[in-house]
Amino acid sequence: MSGKIKKMFAVEIDRAIVSEDVMTRDFVCNLSKCKGACCVKGDAGAPLEPDETRILETEYSKIRPYLRQEGIEAIEAQGTWVKDPRDGEAVTPLVNNKECVYVVFEEDGTAKCGIERAWSAGATSFQKPISCHLYPIRITAYKNFDAVNYHRWEICDPACELGKQLKIPVYSFLKNALIRKYGSEWYEKLAEAAKQLESERD
Repeated sequence: MSGKIKKMFAVEIDRAIVSEDVMTRDFVCNLSKCKGACCVKGDAGAPLEPDETRILETEYSKIRPYLRQEGIEAIEAQGTWVKDPRDGEAVTPLVNNKECVYVVFEEDGTAKCGIERAWSAGATSFQKPISCHLYPIRITAYKNFDAVNYHRWEICDPACELGKQLKIPVYSFLKNALIRKYGSEWYEKLAEAAKQLESERD
């Protein structure tokens, strides 16, 4: 076997191990191209943290007016959240095994989050599941640390192209989501590590 093997770099920040890709890959969501396909395609709904299942249960009545009838009917049949049969993890339900029940569609077919619409309108303090806010970053929680990785999906190729044009890395594009998850101090440490990595690569 020949060829170069790329050595991957990771940095540990307060019990979170962040992969190199999060700091070096470029990414900016391009909804005009993908139409929000990440909310429609896939084998299961959005991953939910334990507190988010309780939030959806208590906030559903506030979110409901901002949802489609198809989503409302699916929620009333399945619940505000379900367990993924593959691993038992909590996820958002789907409409006919397709889009997330909380998805709403604009006239041009672009998928948007009904939860976030309710949040924007001031109806709820819950913006949307953190897994959605963080995508394409995926976090796997282990006993002693979180693994913070970049998830590559072909439907996001337009986002990668736009990110390269604008020269915006994943961690920078997702600054608000990462601060929501880990806090401002944690994010500043990540930004510093990313700048150091960039200088070492130059």
